[in-house]
Amino acid sequence: MAATRPEDRSLIARIAAHASWANTPDRAARTARGRATFLDRFDRQVDPDGTLPPAERARRAENARRSYFSALALRSAQARRRSRAKPKPDTPPRP
Repeated sequence: MAATRPEDRSLIARIAAHASWANTPDRAARTARGRATFLDRFDRQVDPDGTLPPAERARRAENARRSYFSALALRSAQARRRSRAKPKPDTPPRP
């Protein structure tokens, strides 16, 4: 499928992605390496020199993960509030 318009390229890529996932028998296995790499960043963040005992590193990494995802949730909530606060161009403002 050759496409010259950006809209077509985006749609073709989406079709290919859906087809690829449809033919993936074990979705978790397909993404396992990426998830492991992402989670390893928290171990490196709390113990860059690798000097902590494994149990302490795991405890600190868990706190770093919770902090990261909590901050992500906060930014998401703030963005939703900003989005709701903006009046839509085709609707009257809220009273």
